[in-house]
Amino acid sequence: MYKYRTFGDRYVVSIDNHREIAAALAAFCTEKGIRAGAVHGIGAICEATFRFLDPATKKYVDKTFSEQMEITNLTGNISEKEGKVYLHLHVTASRRDYSCIGGHLLSAVLNGACELVVEDFHGSIGRRFDPETGLYLYDL
Repeated sequence: MYKYRTFGDRYVVSIDNHREIAAALAAFCTEKGIRAGAVHGIGAICEATFRFLDPATKKYVDKTFSEQMEITNLTGNISEKEGKVYLHLHVTASRRDYSCIGGHLLSAVLNGACELVVEDFHGSIGRRFDPETGLYLYDL
């Protein structure tokens, strides 16, 4: 599902082609016991579902794009919610015409490469529901 090397508190991770990025990253964090951290990376995908929170309704709107795209930036954080790894990922992806789309990454299928750097904070950060925003925020 992935290969990695360790450099101090950081891991360089390469996810196998045709895998779903969020699922592979969550499996990696679970295997390594990472409950607080940061992630950034690049890659290429053929399908992605982005999520947008409508603040007026506090409901998520999901949209799937099925086309070859380059991940120009993937960034996010790692925490835990209800005892499980929780990934909060955002992505910007460029299309064939060089325009970009992006948002909260719900899922993405790799078609090429996905190279990530994962930093382990060696602790845990939980999430709590905030009724004002409708989001699960850090519980600090």
